[in-house]
Amino acid sequence: PRNDGEAYMSKIKAVFFDQDGVIIDTERDGHRVSFNMTFKEFGFTDEWDVEYYHELLQVGGGKERMKHHWKTKGFSKPMTEEEIDSLVKEMHKRKTALFVELISTGKLPLRPGLHRFMKEVMDAGLKLAICTTSNEQAAKAVTEGPLSDIKFDIVLAGDVVEKKKPDPAIYNLALSKLGLNPDEVIVVEDSKNGLAAAKAAGANVIVTTNHYTEKEDVSAGDVIVSCLGDADGEKAELRKGDIKGFDGVVHVKQLMELFG
Repeated sequence: PRNDGEAYMSKIKAVFFDQDGVIIDTERDGHRVSFNMTFKEFGFTDEWDVEYYHELLQVGGGKERMKHHWKTKGFSKPMTEEEIDSLVKEMHKRKTALFVELISTGKLPLRPGLHRFMKEVMDAGLKLAICTTSNEQAAKAVTEGPLSDIKFDIVLAGDVVEKKKPDPAIYNLALSKLGLNPDEVIVVEDSKNGLAAAKAAGANVIVTTNHYTEKEDVSAGDVIVSCLGDADGEKAELRKGDIKGFDGVVHVKQLMELFG
């Protein structure tokens, strides 16, 4: 506690969250699994294992990923460009439905400390946004399911912008919609592409790595942790950043002080 003259005059006004890999470890246990279920349903023998899917994650967007797989490896049944284009749309619809089912049935847990941290963002009176290139239905399943008690100011998802991350378009849109300057915002990301997008928009970035992204070069992040951490659960490992009195749990106030 300090005197009022020194009260929290942090310039931070909002926290923006990426979804996949930040809120839920959706890539490995959600999207990948849903793609494989879909391929099977559509009569393909293709299966994306954990390591190969990491490679595919370097391509932004699910439809784009399937197209890339078709171009480089080929699906188990040969298809023309026209066939693959219409099939990709169809398969992506089904894959999204399966993914939404995984989320709404609670099969995918929130990442450590995420819920607590979002609550802290609300308590601090900051604005909250989700900025994801993931499908809108998928984002809705997350915000209305496990995060139903969190109030988001905006949720930007899917094809709201033409260019996906690492392009900063989605973050620029969020900034303009909320009327904020980039230095008033903290972005929570997990990947090299997401980090690049947030940095290109000029924001402060904390990177919470996961199984897929801990091997990526995320050194441009201002703070890098293994997760946000829970006092009575998984503790966070601080890999970069100057958080005063860090004890394995990342608090919003600490970041407001650091960036503010």
